[in-house]
Order: sequence, then C-alpha cells, then structure tokens
Amino acid sequence: MDHRSARTAQSTDGCPVAHAADGFDPFGDDYQQNPAAALAAARAHEPVFHSPELDYWVVTRYADIKEAFRNTRDYSASLALDPITPLAPQARERLDSYGFAPGPVLVNEDEPLHMRRRKQLAPPLAAAEVALLENRIRALVTRYIDAFADRGRADLVDDLLWEVPAIVGLLVMGVPDEDIETARHYTIKMGLFTWGRPSVEHQVETADQVGRWWRLSGELVERLKREPGRGWMPHAIEVHRRDPELVDDNHLQNMMMSGLVAAHETTTNATANALRYLLADRESWQALCEDPALVPNAVEECLRYAPSVLCWRRRALKDVVLGGTTVPAGGRLLLMTASGNHDERVFPDPGRLDIRRANAKRHLTFGAGAHSCIGAPLARLEMRIILEELTRRLPDMGLLPGQTFSYLPNASFHGPRHVLAQWPVPAPSGPAPAPSRSPAHREADVPRPTTRPVPTEESP
Repeated sequence: MDHRSARTAQSTDGCPVAHAADGFDPFGDDYQQNPAAALAAARAHEPVFHSPELDYWVVTRYADIKEAFRNTRDYSASLALDPITPLAPQARERLDSYGFAPGPVLVNEDEPLHMRRRKQLAPPLAAAEVALLENRIRALVTRYIDAFADRGRADLVDDLLWEVPAIVGLLVMGVPDEDIETARHYTIKMGLFTWGRPSVEHQVETADQVGRWWRLSGELVERLKREPGRGWMPHAIEVHRRDPELVDDNHLQNMMMSGLVAAHETTTNATANALRYLLADRESWQALCEDPALVPNAVEECLRYAPSVLCWRRRALKDVVLGGTTVPAGGRLLLMTASGNHDERVFPDPGRLDIRRANAKRHLTFGAGAHSCIGAPLARLEMRIILEELTRRLPDMGLLPGQTFSYLPNASFHGPRHVLAQWPVPAPSGPAPAPSRSPAHREADVPRPTTRPVPTEESP
C-alpha cells in the first residue's frame, strides 16, 4: 500500500492507518537526536498522519502548522498544557494536597478571552521594555563566565545556561531580589512531566515540586500586592485591580507559577542547542567571533535549525482538512514545529546551519498568530547576550572531543543535558587586577546560585 492509499485505509477505531505512524516514536533515540530528519519522509509523502499510539494527528509541513496556529476559529489551544501522558491518581492526589488549582493562562485559552487578556498583560514583555534589562542581564552573564573562564573547561549547561535564564525570568516577573534565592530553587524541569512518559514515581515527585511552587507563587503574589514594584507580575496586579473579572486571583497565581517555567527551561534548551551546533561548526563560530553583528541572525538560525520546543498542540473544533487529510472534530493535533522549520518549501537546504540565512526569522519556534510566544523578545535578548559574551571572552572555545549528547525523552522540550567545552588558558604572569564594579554589575547583585543537580532519566 503506498502513501496515497494509506489515507483511506481505516483502523478498527475508524482512524486512517498511516505508514508514517509506523516509525513515529517521539520518545525514541532517532527522534531525540534529529527530530526533523525523523519526520522527513512524512513531510514528503504524508504531511498529516494519525498516530494510533498517541491518538494525535501529526502535522509536519510549515504551511499546515502555520494555518493551525493562525486559525483560532477552527483550532483550540485549550489542551496546550495537558500532560501528553495522563497523570496517575497518585500524582493528582499529591497536587490536590497543595490546593493546586490550575486555570487557563495565555498559552492555553481561546478567543475572545485570550486576546483581551493578552492586550492587557503583554506590555512589560514588549521588545522595547525587555531591552531595558540588557545591562543587568549582561552583567549577570559576565559573572557566571568569570567563575569558569580561567578553568579552561566547563559544562555550559550546568555552569551557565541552567541558572541564568531562571534568574532573569524571576527578575522580569518582578520577584524582589531578596526572594530570588528562594524562588530559584523551585525552577522545575517540566518537559518530561508534560511531554514524556514519566514513571508514576517521577509524576509524584514532580507533582510535589509543582505543589510547593504553587504555594510559594501565591505567597509572592500577595507580597507584590502589598509592595508594588516593576515587572510582569506587578503590572498584572495593576490589571487585576482595574478589572478583577478579567484577571482574578487564581489567574495571578497561575501566571506566577507558569511564567518562570516558560521563561526558564525553553531558553536554557535553546541556547544549549545553539552552542552545541555552533561550536561544532568552526567556520560559523569564528565568523561570530570576528563579527558580532552576525549574532542576531545566528540566534534566529539556531532557533530554526535546533529549536527548544519541537511541537505544540491544538484541538480541531470541527472537521477540518489539513494537508489534504480530514481531521475529525475533536481530533488532537501535534504541530511539529521542528519539522516545519526544516520544510524545503520555505528554507532551502534546511539541514545546513547557515548563520547568514536570509529568511531564518520565518521559523515557527515561537509559534504564529495570536498565540505567538509573548516571551520571544526576552529569549532572543538572552541568547544574543550569551553568544556575544562567549565569542568575545572565549573565542578559542570548542567542544570537548568524544562527548555524546543526551536528552530527556519527551516529545517537545528539547535540549542537551550537558555541553562540555574546553579552551586554552594562558599561564598566569602575575596577580590579576581586581575587576571593576560598574553600576550595571552592582545592579545585578542577586544571590549566586549553586550548580543544579545532574538530572537522571526520571528526575525533573
């Protein structure tokens, strides 16, 4: 049976049987190592197919993915944060013990409520506002690089990329400096929990972390109500005071809890992916070292080539035709943005990392349409600063030979657990001068975090 007849064949549950589904395993090693290549045959022959194992319709081409993102009449975002593996009763009980009350936030709510809230809540995350934090973020990145620059080697994830986005996320949200050290301990790796097949034990462990972060989020919201400041949450509290029906107390608590997760893990993974591939491409790395003006477009190309979010989800609100395939009303869709980013119809020679690619910014990594990622300006700024500082400070950096790159097995959140790098360190010729302390450095004096634990296959 060829790919054309596969669309009309029916399984016992009434869904079409697709050849592409036979090899589709979003938890397997082939997908983890190269998700775009794992879906190349589907892009060519079965751009939309049903996965009986997941009970999702898998969408692989750029145009179809963009249509599902933009068409809010026919596609719902309501399931965007649901665990792809249903929670075990033990995990639900643990969440209930903390009074966890999840509600819709911007990423998983539909129109017209979504756009009403977005217009009111988005201003603090606009590019012009985020740009005001550049000196503070750069000072923070500098302090972390200072801690390992003289060692000649580092795990760029453990030594830099895990902690910086967490601290920046808390700063942007408006968490007071004195609470950052406490709050940063509640950063949670949600990729395996939401997008993987975690064991019951892991679900319960993560549910406990979610519950504790839920409680602290409520405490932080109440503190910010009493002590106004600057940032996304203080702004949301002002919206709450003006229109408590639009943004109620539960929404504020959910914003505080989900905001850090959104700002943290995805940026960590995106930057780790970028450094893995740029350091492996010496010509590109050298070009960035010689011409920092290339960095912004290199960020976009890395977001296209190796995104930190491989797919997102929608639900069909009625029977729809997508990629020549009919998806029934209620059908759940996996929008494979990593595959769309490698669609030859949009990006010539998509398997080549090209830091000068003219249309790199057309990638789907931040979504499209009304639900495009509200935190994209912040992620771009952090990635740009980190690349600028590493290429400036450590131009001879390279990957440690012989290392392998491993990933927590899940369908979407994607980044290497470790990126081991090395560089030559000149022999000391005398006492080093004390570093200058600019106002920007003093402004960034938040508590110095300790290195995160190394995650295991089942750890958060």
